Amino acid sequence: MVHSPSSSAQQARQALADRLTELCRDAGLTGLDLARRCGWSGSKSSRIMNARTAPTAEDIRAWCQACGCEEQAADLVASLRTAEGMWVGWRRMERAGLKRAQEARLPLYVRTRRFRSYSSWLVPGMIQTQPYTTAALRALQRRRGLAVDDVTEAVAARLERQRVLHEGGRQFAFLVEESVLRAGIGGTEVMSGQLRHLMTVASLPHVSLGVVPMTSDRERWPAEGFWIYDATQVNVELISGYLTITQPGEVAMYAAAFAELAELAAYGAAAQDKIAAALAALR
Repeated sequence: MVHSPSSSAQQARQALADRLTELCRDAGLTGLDLARRCGWSGSKSSRIMNARTAPTAEDIRAWCQACGCEEQAADLVASLRTAEGMWVGWRRMERAGLKRAQEARLPLYVRTRRFRSYSSWLVPGMIQTQPYTTAALRALQRRRGLAVDDVTEAVAARLERQRVLHEGGRQFAFLVEESVLRAGIGGTEVMSGQLRHLMTVASLPHVSLGVVPMTSDRERWPAEGFWIYDATQVNVELISGYLTITQPGEVAMYAAAFAELAELAAYGAAAQDKIAAALAALR
């Protein structure tokens, strides 16, 4: 399992390791005893017990059998899957193409009522135009060297998620760095359409769109892009992978960062002026 920068993921791995260690001790076994019963090296047992190496599902089943508690294997395998899902490298997430990765997020969007999104790289997917999404995903497919070319299907899946933007009972707060407005994704025509779309989105009554200005004296620096879903989950898109955070303390840290960035942002007519300036610069 890839080590992520999130303590949520690390804590989940450690909790699983601690539980396996308890089973071993409750059975009156040492790590070496367990290794002999499972047919692997003593160092492997040690690495698993100390959370240095993640067990596989097969390892967990063998561990439980060696400890005489096969009935606990299913729950422990489920814990393993949860820990694995907190940090997923892009290569693993997108090995079957981009479409599946886009579809996987739809249930989360459907059940969320309050969305907060901060982006320092791209316009958030929820408010992208189809040409902008196509350009962004096509560039992603090329950069990561993905063998499966399902960009058209992935674009359709992302646009399907956008329907929640127009369903009742939800609130959306988007923050984008001013540099995002001038990133030039897809060329002049694509960016022009995207910027005009942002002006339309900003007028929706249930949507707040803030533009964090480029200044030389900011005390709150730009950060990695992230989404906050209600007050229970944060997803962060890093260069190396996709991070899911559910620990309340960490979710609160991202909420605080969002609030700080929101205080710096321009809204309403001031935000429209910045979008219009970026549009004029394209011409």
